[in-house]
Amino acid sequence: MIPAPFPLLARAAPNTPIAWQHGQPISRVNFLRHVAKVARRLPPARFILNLCEDRYRFLVAFAAVGVNGQTNLLPSSRASLHLRQLVEDYPDSTRITDDDLDSWLVPDGIAESVPATPELPAEQAMAIAFTSGSTGRAKPNVKTWSELISGAAQARQRFGFASGMTIVATVPPQHMYGLETSIMAPLVSGASVHGGRPFFPDDVRVALDAVPPPRVLVTTPVHLHACVRADLRWPRLTFLISATAPLSSTLAAQAETAFAAPVLEIYGCTEAGSIASRRTLDGDRWRLYDGFQLRDGCLSGAHLPEPVALNDVIEECGPTDFKLLGRREDLVNIAGKRTSLGYLNHQLNAIEGVVEGVFVMPDAAGTEVRRLLAVVVAPGLDERQLLSALVERLDPVFLPRPLVKVDALPRNATGKVTRAALLALIAAAHPSLITHEF
Repeated sequence: MIPAPFPLLARAAPNTPIAWQHGQPISRVNFLRHVAKVARRLPPARFILNLCEDRYRFLVAFAAVGVNGQTNLLPSSRASLHLRQLVEDYPDSTRITDDDLDSWLVPDGIAESVPATPELPAEQAMAIAFTSGSTGRAKPNVKTWSELISGAAQARQRFGFASGMTIVATVPPQHMYGLETSIMAPLVSGASVHGGRPFFPDDVRVALDAVPPPRVLVTTPVHLHACVRADLRWPRLTFLISATAPLSSTLAAQAETAFAAPVLEIYGCTEAGSIASRRTLDGDRWRLYDGFQLRDGCLSGAHLPEPVALNDVIEECGPTDFKLLGRREDLVNIAGKRTSLGYLNHQLNAIEGVVEGVFVMPDAAGTEVRRLLAVVVAPGLDERQLLSALVERLDPVFLPRPLVKVDALPRNATGKVTRAALLALIAAAHPSLITHEF
């Protein structure tokens, strides 16, 4: 039996805003007109590399690609190497950008009728999302329209996304977290979204101030930390959502004080989408979305076509709750002694004077014992002082060789630090390690 199609837009009053640009609402009727216009102009490739940075233009392009029966390619990075790999892997593809949308959406003076809401096949491959590549090459994950609809419905149930609510997001829409919370939520729940992508703290404040309440901020720990440190006066929020890395209780408490609103977290992965949430200050347990089951680190149920093995070490706490113990690839075994990169990073970042730092384990090289590496931002400390502080905290086998000081960690658009970027930094500082360690 063929599943019934799902409409592009949930039922809502035609003039209900779906987005806000420059302080002005864009109605759902005009959105459908824009989608129809872009769909007519899209190149006839099977895959469309959606590189729109403006959130509303991305939303229009994303919908138009689906209406045409094509598939959005959502790169996890703007790095030229990653984009070249996508073109090689998907030869029947083309890219579109904000400039394309601008030229296609120029008013032509022709009166346009109100288009009917398109319906998309449930099993249509609406998008291919890619993992962050933090531990290697980014991996593709096909997302059908029904999977995206189901995931957005679960988020709506958990967070109360509804008509009248406005979302401001700092995370790119190409990222699975950004796609679910700032693209699918407006399509499925009737909420609206700020059309831009604010980055710096004052940009975030201006964006929040430009949209009506109730407001929700969708962000990452890196952006949240910057916003807290900026010490600005923030517009009233209903709540904040953070994802891409677990928040510390300290940062969550500071954010709740700064914004006078609860800070909630989403746990998920590109393979499954968002699957659980928590309020950070309520404790370290995560609660699964309805319909999911977790057993022995394997997720099933809900809209998943097949079980997904999670990359994190999980402690199950009953049928709906769990704790995160760290990533599987974070486990370190050197000379018979075991620890985790998470623990090492915690000890490094606890040193007074360290702004941020991260350990990395190089690839295996023959039978030699591998040595940990570290990249650290600590303007007032030299390498000897950092290593002396680590000696007091760590077994000598876990001391980094080398420890590289930098002005800032190499973060991607979602605030993640990829292993490849760290190794490149270390190799630039210590070229001899390219042969011996990498």
